[in-house]
Amino acid sequence: MSRIVNIDGQRCVGCEQCIGVCPVDAIRMEDGIAVVDPSSCTGCGECLRTCPVEAISFPESEPEAQAQAPQEAVAQAAPIQAALPEVWVFVEQLRGIAAPVSWELIGHAGKLAADLGGRVAAAVLGHEVEPLAKAAIAYGAERVYLIDDPVLAHYRTQPYLHGMTRLIENYRPEIVLLGATTTGRDLAGAVATTVHTGLTADCTGLTINPDSKLLEQTRPAYGGNIMATILCEKYRPQMATVRPRVMPMPDRDDARRGEIIREPLGLAEEEIRAKVVDYLSDVPQDDQVRLEDASVIVAGGRGLGGPQGFGMLKELADLLHGVVAASRAAVDSGWMPHLFQVGQTGKTVRPRIYFACGISGAIQHLVGMQTSDVIIAINRDPSAPVFQMADYGIVGDVYRVVPAIIKTVKERLGSTGGG
Repeated sequence: MSRIVNIDGQRCVGCEQCIGVCPVDAIRMEDGIAVVDPSSCTGCGECLRTCPVEAISFPESEPEAQAQAPQEAVAQAAPIQAALPEVWVFVEQLRGIAAPVSWELIGHAGKLAADLGGRVAAAVLGHEVEPLAKAAIAYGAERVYLIDDPVLAHYRTQPYLHGMTRLIENYRPEIVLLGATTTGRDLAGAVATTVHTGLTADCTGLTINPDSKLLEQTRPAYGGNIMATILCEKYRPQMATVRPRVMPMPDRDDARRGEIIREPLGLAEEEIRAKVVDYLSDVPQDDQVRLEDASVIVAGGRGLGGPQGFGMLKELADLLHGVVAASRAAVDSGWMPHLFQVGQTGKTVRPRIYFACGISGAIQHLVGMQTSDVIIAINRDPSAPVFQMADYGIVGDVYRVVPAIIKTVKERLGSTGGG
């Protein structure tokens, strides 16, 4: 059931402005009056915003009171077609625990929806996950589409694809965002292929163009050497995956009110070809802090000259209750495992303090750490690109500078009793 615009033939003056802005060529002229092709219309609203005589509208589909529904409200009727363009976020979860990137995306979706003149919605799929629907509202979603079914207890592409495409076909979102995680990347590609739309992967920036109202999707390209901005002009929804920790975490407010719309999955367990046997977790052992969650990171690059330098960096990281990381060049040289790589082909981090030691600052690395609160760069090359992004830069030999920092930190900790 599509969200299709109505054109009032009595009010249309035949100016053809709607034809010029329609991204999917769904409008044509018949006897001097604009007519919409329902099989092509995506409900993007471009024609509605352009019409000078207000002859175009969306069909009335939901009473105003429904927008004020309490958080626990549940829709029982047939699918409701959105009267406003919606920015959706897929809430990824594992055993009922949401991936933090989902809340980060909901926070940023609020900015996109404000610029688009629409609202934020979340898609929550799983089993016994209604608490996540309420949490999505607390983080900023105005509406939540919930499919709660035992078949969705474990992530498998087929049932999650079925559920997401069913929601998209029924409610026609303008934008759909997913985390660039293992699950998000798998599901996003399958959904985009099924609904015949475009997908931009691993975005580091998302904005709404003020003129075209298109989603500007920015990501590294050509091996991280340039930043490309990609548009999806003719197909809907506009889809993107965003790496964790790129967007800030929004504040949670449990007093927020929103609407929960329940939908059936419509798929039985016997129809699913894949079965889950077991899960192998990549969570570090022995209470080790994950790179993405660290508040202090001390990273090393090619400038260290060899693996021996990482012992020095670990000493500094331990003193600051942080973790060690590496650039791609250091990982490719075999000095550190890939698990510790920061950058386009590694982890995206957002610590309070990021030390870049012997790292030149190629775009491939910068996109993974550029949102750090404070960046401290140490490099003997004064023209290294990393200095352009650093809050503090030290031109010098890392093997002289880092030990001096370690000595100072130890002295400060000693004077404060090691706290």
